[in-house]
Amino acid sequence: MEQFKGKTRLPKFAIPERYDLHLKLDLSACTFSGTVVVNLSIIEVTKFLVLNALELDVHRVWFTNSHNQHRPSDVVLDEDDEILVLVFDEELSVGDGVLGLEFSGVLNEYLKGLYKCSYMDGGEKKNMAVTQFEAVDARRSFPCWDEPALKATFKITLDVPSELMALSNMPIINEKHSGNVKTVYFEDSPIMSTYLVGVVVGLFDYIEDTAADGVKVRVYCPVGKSDKGEYALHVAVKTLDLFARYFSMPYPLPKLDMVAVPEFSGGAMENYGLITYRENELLYDHLHSPESRKQRLAIVVAHEVAHQWFGNLVTMEWWTHLWLNEGFATWISYMATDILFPEWNIWTQFLDFSTEGLSMDALEISHPIEVEVDHARSVLEIFDAISYEKGSSVIRMLQNYLGYEIFQKCLSSYMKRYAGGNTKTEDLWSILSEESGIKVSSMMDDWTKKKGYPVISVKINDHILEFEQSQFQTSGKNGDGQWIVPITLCVGSYDKQKNFLLETKLGKVDISDLLCSNASNSNSLDEKRKENIAEQLWIKVNIEQNGFYRVTYDDELDFRLRKAVENNLLSATDKFGILDDAFALSLACKQSLSSLISLMDKYRQELDYVVLSRLINICYYILNVSSDAIPDSTNELKQFFINLLQFPAERLGWESTPGESSLSALLRGEVLRALATFDHEKTQEEALRRFQSSLNDKNSPLLSADTVRAVYIAVMRNSSSSNRKWFESLLKVYKETNTVQVKEGILRHLASSRDPDIVVEVLNFLLSDEVRHQDITYGLAGLGVECREIAWEWMKENWDLILARYGAEMLLTRFINCIVTLFCSNEKADEIEAFFSTRTFPSIARTLSRGLERIRIKARWVESIRQDQTLHGLVRQLESTK
Repeated sequence: MEQFKGKTRLPKFAIPERYDLHLKLDLSACTFSGTVVVNLSIIEVTKFLVLNALELDVHRVWFTNSHNQHRPSDVVLDEDDEILVLVFDEELSVGDGVLGLEFSGVLNEYLKGLYKCSYMDGGEKKNMAVTQFEAVDARRSFPCWDEPALKATFKITLDVPSELMALSNMPIINEKHSGNVKTVYFEDSPIMSTYLVGVVVGLFDYIEDTAADGVKVRVYCPVGKSDKGEYALHVAVKTLDLFARYFSMPYPLPKLDMVAVPEFSGGAMENYGLITYRENELLYDHLHSPESRKQRLAIVVAHEVAHQWFGNLVTMEWWTHLWLNEGFATWISYMATDILFPEWNIWTQFLDFSTEGLSMDALEISHPIEVEVDHARSVLEIFDAISYEKGSSVIRMLQNYLGYEIFQKCLSSYMKRYAGGNTKTEDLWSILSEESGIKVSSMMDDWTKKKGYPVISVKINDHILEFEQSQFQTSGKNGDGQWIVPITLCVGSYDKQKNFLLETKLGKVDISDLLCSNASNSNSLDEKRKENIAEQLWIKVNIEQNGFYRVTYDDELDFRLRKAVENNLLSATDKFGILDDAFALSLACKQSLSSLISLMDKYRQELDYVVLSRLINICYYILNVSSDAIPDSTNELKQFFINLLQFPAERLGWESTPGESSLSALLRGEVLRALATFDHEKTQEEALRRFQSSLNDKNSPLLSADTVRAVYIAVMRNSSSSNRKWFESLLKVYKETNTVQVKEGILRHLASSRDPDIVVEVLNFLLSDEVRHQDITYGLAGLGVECREIAWEWMKENWDLILARYGAEMLLTRFINCIVTLFCSNEKADEIEAFFSTRTFPSIARTLSRGLERIRIKARWVESIRQDQTLHGLVRQLESTK
């Protein structure tokens, strides 16, 4: 066994070509059994066959080749390495063979592999079965070569209760009934990776439509809720047609099913032809879904449909290249959503997404887009902001540099060349280079093979702009990275632009051709007029934030930009970028908090959704550290933030107006939630009035989907041990509703009380059977800084229970992200590190390290803020100004 232990990948003695998989499900006992017959190609003479298996009992094994049958002399299942080793006395010769295995297992409750979840049928709770195999959990369902490059075709047969529906990747070709059990036979699949095999067994209603090329598309919904799937069906049909045209490649399967699953650990999963979703990621309720959910749903559906090409048809060779799946599916989902719903300006909202990538990649614990994966379980932690957010942002930067048409042509060529196969990043760069005539790899390797990104320092010296790049790290340490950076800039107007590649650490650009007339230098102009002209010549680098880098300006350029923001001369995306870069520089202690707050004050008249959304999130972050850094000024800070939002709050009000844009609805929700969080008295009073109205009349028009979460925040921030009525009323609404959108909204804010006793009660409730496993992700997100200490103590006391309930994987990382990162001191970081020193796992190690680094970054910021001599006076001055 030693020769096979501790290996990253399976030995290549044999390659699977076809799986004939027959699974028998017992939903009463929550067990399954099965037989898998695998057509193999033995490529090396061997006495061993090594494949993946985990938490399975293997009962019988046989191997046949050239009409000879071989029985293994030993069958060893190694749970640590998740491998099944079959030992034969005789050598297996090179050539074709057939391996058969009989096995059984348990339908687990961890939302991975082949797992059980429950649904309601006429008031009765019943079990159903679902698969979630990505990244490495097909091996929990059947013995297999569970690596993305080892593609094969699949013939799937299921024995299930006769009253239930059985779905898989391919259409059903036959069913046979025997008493209470039916056997369902599916068509052979095209070649695909094991992680894309999908099975769902349950009770559903469905609606269907047909795409332009004849593909049947269905949305499977909980019984009685098929109307909630209409919006997703519309988006799926449209994006299926769009991608077929974009890639010049038809969708390769005869059908596409999308299924709303009652319990699901992630958001959605792109199983070939059988996409599974968390219910609230697929079902749109016109009454209870906020505008943000409508946009989110469109992006998620487009993302999963895009995977049918990017990921399923062409698959990364190994998890190191996961970004080829996730980065591209993310980027193109925004492109598709922008084409289908241009009124949303969705590319501006992409910036919020991109910022998460910038934030994570500025950590020392970050990793390259192409990251070595040396343990099967650790792959789960690279489904993160680097693979998704940075990956998609780098693609957008490259597309912007190469041009839309060339980029599309390249991707079509890529699909045609590698359809049905596996690729590495280099394969994509090669095609892009061939088609564009540009050596893409020399430019892009640094962006994918190294962690981090640059901050570009810009100075002006007469008509010369001087640039210097250095690696940006929020810790303040100096990195040694250097990149080939596509720089874009404009001078005083978006009509005056310049583009160039910064290929070295230092660079200079002459902008005299973009400056106003030379009259500005004439002696005949008085100094005041010259000054006014200079102010108007603002210079913005990284136009529309298309580049994945940050920018810092010298004092003169910074002053001009602030004036341009105040005078509303810049696009929303550029105002966003200036604000976001300033925040990142302040957090890294490269600029003072005073400087950041002075800049924020320039945004008082702002009405654009994406800009205000970023402004609000920065306010939340500053409040998070203020109780440690400047506790005496926290209330003044809140009042300053409230004053910042008064203009949009008064313009938007609580009620929608006929014909208003979807972005106005989004903004209304964001602003009211922020005001409720900042304890704005009038907002909270109105929120409580509306909540009481809804309690008196469930059909009250005063509680809209876009404003209801502000109401929930106000309810919980006014709940305490001595005044429980609001909390108990909200909890009652949660328990009585069967609408997933309402449950999600309540859970997101139930833990936002300022009372530690209430918060502990909420945390215990989250662990109860009244909250589905998957929904812990919502409940923890509402925790505020006031109750971080009690939440941490609760987590330590309940760690063994949490571990038993959720397993050591994806859901466990939410506890770290939502509780641990609320702290801002090195002492607390040390305490947390000590607690986890004997409680870590490969699947959470990176998340924990990131959390600890974020705490230490905030601790450093706290010290910097304490030393900011001008801060207190500035806050008091701005707090009193409306």
